[in-house]
Amino acid sequence: MSKNKRMDILEAALELFAERGYDGTTVPTIADQAQVGAGTIYRYFANKEVLVNSLFQECIQQLTNTLMTNVPPAAAPIRERFKHIFFRISEYAGARGQALTFIASHSDAPFLNESSREMFEQFLDLIRGVIDEGKEQGMICPLPSNALIAMVYGAMVQLFNMMKTGALEETPGLLAQIEECCWNAIRVH
Repeated sequence: MSKNKRMDILEAALELFAERGYDGTTVPTIADQAQVGAGTIYRYFANKEVLVNSLFQECIQQLTNTLMTNVPPAAAPIRERFKHIFFRISEYAGARGQALTFIASHSDAPFLNESSREMFEQFLDLIRGVIDEGKEQGMICPLPSNALIAMVYGAMVQLFNMMKTGALEETPGLLAQIEECCWNAIRVH
């Protein structure tokens, strides 16, 4: 166990929430996984709902930070900006695959508080901005932006889950082909 019990708790909770979901995870199970007493969890988090929201916000912040790394300039072509989004989310999935699974499986959960929902919307707004600009330029299909996000982000999450489980072998060539397919799914033909 590390010296930072809060981080141990969050890492244990991430693993369990990603595997079992919110309802299938109990505070005592998190405590066992983190190798702390259940009372220790309550010193850091008032209850399981506060814990899951803290974890969700931390994961979303990390994902947003990854997406904001080396962002192409606003004047860059939409295609380049889309590629950036794909490969940054791919990078995050490679480093924090359980976190991406956790975010995807809990992003519309009723227990998320307003801050968690707002942070997730801000993350989606980064993607939505590129999509909306691409639609204005006539490069991206004029479907609702949320439908286009679901088509691409949802597919990406599933693909990265398959890579994590070994059902697909992640290679640079495969990622490039998947990115191209995702782009082709939303671009104007």
